[in-house]
Amino acid sequence: MARRERVVVGMSGGVDSSVAAWLLKQQGYDVVGVFMKNWEDDDTDEYCTSREDLVDAAAVADVIGIELEAVNFAAEYRERVFALFLRDYAAGRTPNPDVLCNSEIKFRAFLDHALALDADWIATGHYARVRRDASGATALLKAIDASKDQTYFLHRLTQPQLAPALFPLGGITKREVRAIAQREGIPTWAKRDSTGICFIGERPFRDFLARYLPRVPGPIVTPDGVDIGRHVGLAYYTLGQRQGLGIGGLRDGAREPWFVAGKDMARNALIAVQGHDHPLLYRCEVDASDMHWIAGAAPTLPGRYAAKTRYRMPDAACTLRAIDDAPGADHARKTDDADDARLRASFDAPQWAPTPGQYLVLYDADVCLGGGVIQANGVRAVMQ
Repeated sequence: MARRERVVVGMSGGVDSSVAAWLLKQQGYDVVGVFMKNWEDDDTDEYCTSREDLVDAAAVADVIGIELEAVNFAAEYRERVFALFLRDYAAGRTPNPDVLCNSEIKFRAFLDHALALDADWIATGHYARVRRDASGATALLKAIDASKDQTYFLHRLTQPQLAPALFPLGGITKREVRAIAQREGIPTWAKRDSTGICFIGERPFRDFLARYLPRVPGPIVTPDGVDIGRHVGLAYYTLGQRQGLGIGGLRDGAREPWFVAGKDMARNALIAVQGHDHPLLYRCEVDASDMHWIAGAAPTLPGRYAAKTRYRMPDAACTLRAIDDAPGADHARKTDDADDARLRASFDAPQWAPTPGQYLVLYDADVCLGGGVIQANGVRAVMQ
């Protein structure tokens, strides 16, 4: 009897990875589930759901008829993801740990573990697609369900990481996923999707961060230097933030809310403006460094592409070109697979609150090319 190809599936206890495993089993693969525990510092408190998620994953594996193994990557996560998360916040940036979790844990530590289990393939419940050509190169493509596409979070994967990857949900919609789960009696079919940063869960973000970073209060000022309040520490705020400023009241009769527009690290001052459409919240040009290209090499530059500076934003047309590396540029986030080149995306339309530490992710139609870390010196827009 011929050996069936083995797929090791990362199962989180959610409906997406549950249906991914079910689909692969239906396609005739030898499916093995792996539940990854990536955080254990406070897994006994009210905000950690890892025990509940493991129980759900085990129930799904039982219904599907596959083996499930639980593995602990907490040490790897703390070293490769969480340490960088804290370093970025301490420096006034706003990191996206889900991107590093994919490149360092789900498609590195997990991949290594899967290969030790004699896996031919690995799979996750991400909404994305892959395309393999005759030369063996693998491209990362957007999912069919544009509202759920997760290529933004996968843009730092390498060719060796993508080559064995399967994304069973890339060609179907979220509505279809839940319908399959309900029809097949998969117990997670109605489970609510997880939101936010995985290790923070539903807990107040500021309370969590305060356990690791000191509070260093300072002034909240307008762009012209008027003191309008106090902040608890620059690390606790991000560009475009509206809630939690504690300013209160209105200024100059303007009945618009306040937004974070910048950080003056030298003066420990938070800069706030009134109104979602204030010009200081927009940028026509966004600089990025620590570039990573999925194909292994940069695309044609200069060139016309589309880009996202935030996960939920629509693609925005831009011209991408290399620029001279500016003095003082922050390369603390560079990884082994990142390029030292510094690029600038000049957008056709101003972009709202591009945030240092987040990612500029580039696309050529449906193909995700890669991306880099947004730097602090984007050019402001001139709003008409």
